[in-house]
Amino acid sequence: MSVVRPTPRSGRLSKLVLWFDSWAAVEEPGVDPRQIDWLRVVPFFVLHAACLAVFVVGVSPVALAVALGFYLVRMFAITAFYHRYFSHRAFRTSRFVQFLGALLGATAVQRGPLWWAAHHRAHHRYSDKPADIHSPRLQGFWWSHMGWILARKNFATRRELVRDLMRFPELRFLDRFDILVPLLLIPAFFGLGWFLERSAPQLGTSGAQMLIWGFAVSTVALYHLTFTINSLAHRFGSRRFETQDDSRNNFALAVVTLGEGWHNNHHHYQASARQGFRWWELDLTYYALCGLRSLGLVWDLKPVPKRALTKNLVMNGPSTQGGTR
Repeated sequence: MSVVRPTPRSGRLSKLVLWFDSWAAVEEPGVDPRQIDWLRVVPFFVLHAACLAVFVVGVSPVALAVALGFYLVRMFAITAFYHRYFSHRAFRTSRFVQFLGALLGATAVQRGPLWWAAHHRAHHRYSDKPADIHSPRLQGFWWSHMGWILARKNFATRRELVRDLMRFPELRFLDRFDILVPLLLIPAFFGLGWFLERSAPQLGTSGAQMLIWGFAVSTVALYHLTFTINSLAHRFGSRRFETQDDSRNNFALAVVTLGEGWHNNHHHYQASARQGFRWWELDLTYYALCGLRSLGLVWDLKPVPKRALTKNLVMNGPSTQGGTR
């Protein structure tokens, strides 16, 4: 497979190019791996600052409903496709649905599917060990929550870890130009609000309001609730299984992330499409995948083997403190 590699660039121009072409990143020997690339991450902070505009544009029930709905749809795209499918291959689907899952995941503004899967596979390989790029035990809460995403060293897609996905040109395109889908969302949300303002003024919304609530607020909420799995889910919760990391099960995080909060379960057995191992462990992503399976859109959802449910159990009860038992 031939992959076109961008010509290396240097200086501030290279940082601006990275806003549009993620694969223009080049290795920079001698750079502190924790150094934040401030110019490159300007859009990340601009999106956060845009949330303050809620005090200018106001709020309406329809704007809140759209923000919540778009949050849920995109959280499902991250948990089902970016995580369980691209990172762990926990089920199978067609190439067309694979592309749709990647496209929907790109609307979450959490980089491309190859970048996301590669870094997550690396995390599982070295979880809470020195080579882990976001361990709260070793690097602190804020680094594990969001600092690692902003660091220069972690910007490039580790393509050697996703060779199985690199053979799809459509996935390579979405990964290289990961800003394209979010940029298209801006006029889409403004246009939706503009249309509703004129066709249904009783809803009390506008183009600016829909853009801020439907896109900016929803995306920032999606960022930080997704990030809690790297930070909080390695510090707070219970441990059913002895693992070589600090992963924990946390019901509250499972609710807001559609099932990702059963993190100790997941680190114990990564290949399953289901992360809530017990009937009472709410896993909305898995239920939705079962719905897609009934429609014939996905299949071969990998189950949790019976032996995995009884292997390496924590014998001294749940732990809620940092560190392994």
